[in-house]
Amino acid sequence: MSDQNWTLEAIKELYETPLLELVFRAASVHREHHNPNEVQISTLLSIKTGGCPEDCAYCPQAARYYTDIEENDLMSVHQVQTAAMRAKALGSSRLCMGAAWRNVDDGAEFDHVLELVKTVNKLDMEVCATLGMLTETQAQKLRNAGLYAYNHNLDTSEDYYKEIISTRGYEDRLQTLSNARKANLTLCSGGIIGMGESKEDRCKMLLTLSQLDPQPESVPINALVSVEGTPMEEVEPIPIFEMVRMVAVTRIVMPTSVVRLSAGRTSMSREGQALCFMAGAGSIFAGDKLLTTPNPDIFGDLEMFEELGLKPTSPYAKHEKPEIREEEVTAEGENVKWSRPGHRIEANVEYTKLGKQKRKESKV
Repeated sequence: MSDQNWTLEAIKELYETPLLELVFRAASVHREHHNPNEVQISTLLSIKTGGCPEDCAYCPQAARYYTDIEENDLMSVHQVQTAAMRAKALGSSRLCMGAAWRNVDDGAEFDHVLELVKTVNKLDMEVCATLGMLTETQAQKLRNAGLYAYNHNLDTSEDYYKEIISTRGYEDRLQTLSNARKANLTLCSGGIIGMGESKEDRCKMLLTLSQLDPQPESVPINALVSVEGTPMEEVEPIPIFEMVRMVAVTRIVMPTSVVRLSAGRTSMSREGQALCFMAGAGSIFAGDKLLTTPNPDIFGDLEMFEELGLKPTSPYAKHEKPEIREEEVTAEGENVKWSRPGHRIEANVEYTKLGKQKRKESKV
């Protein structure tokens, strides 16, 4: 079966394959398209933390919830350059910069982000950004600044998305990915498992991603990290074999994509992670935190790499380095309105009320 004609029933059947057989099939596909002894190390850096107006049930950066996240303004060029140089020295070939925005707004802050992109590009690292919804013009400005990839996760299936987020629509996610692709950016888009979704929801998400043409160059698979103060604070960690299964199915359905073993690695043993690598994971996120949630220590990761005989992937292994272009890009005729579905999610509403109450109490 080609990488463009998967059906939901075929993916569901694949998902139910006995685990060891599934891993074997995935490993075989992985070796056809990737070097099994190389894993890319990417570093995720929160350049603007907290204060997000969205109501994503899993996210501690949502301003409406009461969590222990400390908000901060945009990092300076020097701060980002220093972080990038350290990451590169420790084996990272990609730096992904994240800002807790609903969508990109033109102005001084976006102009500053463009300078950050140029700065990291000049360090010969792949530059990725995750900034929320993005217009076609904004995507082109990022591309001209030297951005390599844009991350915008689908999170889950379109059906289950409505159970965890009410402040934006699924179609906005797909439109943003389309806008990034029109600007010739590579795409990084995946999801989170362990949020209470069904196996069918996971398969539907993979179906949607597989139908993008071309498919995303990078597909992060995250395990939910439950955070106190969010509506999902009491959700139990997903079993490691479910993570392995999801990685394996993703590998088979999107054979040329890099499958990223992302959030949730702190609860995984090295043996569990090794099984994920065998199943087709070709990248990890390194650093003390993934935006705001805990992540394994980089030196522990390097030790694991040595034990498994893995080597970090070099930058631009799949695509050429983007050139920085000093070209003016105008938004003439562009009129984008992002949706606000506005349906009610009871848990999100209750935790919003709880957040207001706790902030009030903290000021007494």
